[in-house]
Amino acid sequence: MLSRTLVDVLYDKAKIYVEGGAGGNGCISFRREAHVPRGGPDGGDGGHGGGVVLECDPSRRDLGALRSKHFRAERGHHGEGANKQGARGEDLVIPVPPGTQATSVDGSLIDLTEPGQTAVLAKGGRGGHGNKRFSTSVRQAPRFAENGTSGESGWVELRLKLLADAGLIGLPNAGKSSLLSRLTRADPKVADYPFTTLEPVLGTIETPDRQVVLADIPGLIEGAAEGAGLGHEFLAHVERCAMLVHVVELAPSEGEPLENYRAVRAELAAHSTGLEELPELLVLSKSDLWTEADMAEQVEDWDRELGESVLGIIPVSSATGAGLERLKDAIVRFVPDHVEAPAVASSDGVEVDFEAEHLTYRPKGEGGYSVEREDDGAFRIHGHGIEVLFERFDMNNDEALAYLETRLTEIGVMSELKKAGFESGNEIRVGDYEFELY
Repeated sequence: MLSRTLVDVLYDKAKIYVEGGAGGNGCISFRREAHVPRGGPDGGDGGHGGGVVLECDPSRRDLGALRSKHFRAERGHHGEGANKQGARGEDLVIPVPPGTQATSVDGSLIDLTEPGQTAVLAKGGRGGHGNKRFSTSVRQAPRFAENGTSGESGWVELRLKLLADAGLIGLPNAGKSSLLSRLTRADPKVADYPFTTLEPVLGTIETPDRQVVLADIPGLIEGAAEGAGLGHEFLAHVERCAMLVHVVELAPSEGEPLENYRAVRAELAAHSTGLEELPELLVLSKSDLWTEADMAEQVEDWDRELGESVLGIIPVSSATGAGLERLKDAIVRFVPDHVEAPAVASSDGVEVDFEAEHLTYRPKGEGGYSVEREDDGAFRIHGHGIEVLFERFDMNNDEALAYLETRLTEIGVMSELKKAGFESGNEIRVGDYEFELY
């Protein structure tokens, strides 16, 4: 299996506008058959709107295809006569790479790690009921139906965090890219100046028994957690790693090796996501510049300083290959065989039981709705459930208005209006609707 290498520009962020499809309207229809003078209502229900869905696609590399785009799912089809139900709108599926995180329009956290996993960003609206639904022994020929409701909509930010088993960290020019190119088949840019690596690079260590994905994270400097240098943009990519491989240069062009080591550790802790708690393997790079005796003394000094806080201390040379097999074996040995995947938001619950009767909006305690008298004397009714109820019906249909008034009376809104001083003929406001109520 070839290793995965990120080249060119890595788009690990995207902001998109998503909109679930509106529900289809219910139909107003009556049977028209020969010799059946009073066939009764037979208007069908509208279909639910489609949702905007993320799907984990391992063939995707980054979020570049999603930059500054709008995504709208198909609306539900309207109901028809003869009790024909409108078709459900098609979901709009957006493929994203493994490691994608987001927050849906309704606030649910999404974390896609496995191929084929899906999560709903914006749910579609409900389809409206046809006039058949409103037929009763008293109301035998209802000439009104429900409108479909709007789907969820809003801006959503997506973030990609690379899925790697182990992360190579260290100051710029510590030798991480050279090390990755020797341990895996990755081909990162290697040069003798800092910040050679501007994007995270993935490579795969292969053994007869398993594969381990190793990520070269761009060099960190003091203040990276606050955005200095390449900043915390790339610290996020280390969060999914099961362990860290900390590369330290023993003869750096700037600073002392131990101070440089502690500077990187401080940035991990400042990132405040628990990175400093990950198991760490210390790698002393460019060992070919030292004699074996000097190198052995260096390992002893670092062991006295760090003790059991690291998994091990391994000197290596990317130039000569010294220590590379030992390092590869250690990485494979210390990376767990299985890392528990984070909880994933799924698309369960998108389908709503279509056979349920028309929705009943009841207040939850005193917080379900409220009535307020505005400065000009009009009365405003607040509450999401009430606003949805008004969205459902045609305000120009007298029968629909009569039904709506009955519903408001049943759930107590009319009583609250009277307590607030409402009199017949006063203006009522609900959301964007304004009307006089008699």
